[in-house]
Amino acid sequence: MKVILKEDVDKLGSAGEVVDVKPGYGRNYLIPTAKAVMATEGAIREIENRKRQAAMRAELTIDAAKELAEQLETTSLTIPVKTGEDDKIHGTVTNIHVAEALEEREILVDRRNISIDQEIKTLGEYTATVELVGELKPKVKIWVVKDDS
Repeated sequence: MKVILKEDVDKLGSAGEVVDVKPGYGRNYLIPTAKAVMATEGAIREIENRKRQAAMRAELTIDAAKELAEQLETTSLTIPVKTGEDDKIHGTVTNIHVAEALEEREILVDRRNISIDQEIKTLGEYTATVELVGELKPKVKIWVVKDDS
């Protein structure tokens, strides 16, 4: 009996694979628990079509991520902060501040993907790393300056 796995099954295969199983295992376990469907011609064509579409979407996201990485590498942010004596910052500049500064430049990046290389407690120049898809980890320059308002 041939079935198409809808999810990964230990010692059998991964999602999207067409596998040959014993009829009892397929009818009594895999199909009732929605781990697989019967491998009809239509179902096989649908799975192949979905795989092609997923590959195209993945390629588009990688291309978009590369463009975003190039844009981030050339971006320099200025973050104004309130300071006290000896130009010490009240609080710390965080990834949220960096995400907001990027958003002002119409660059949308999830704050959870931004990591600041060192703790920012004084004025100066710093760098932050933005984790994108795979190995893409562009660095963004951050200038922390005194807020005069």
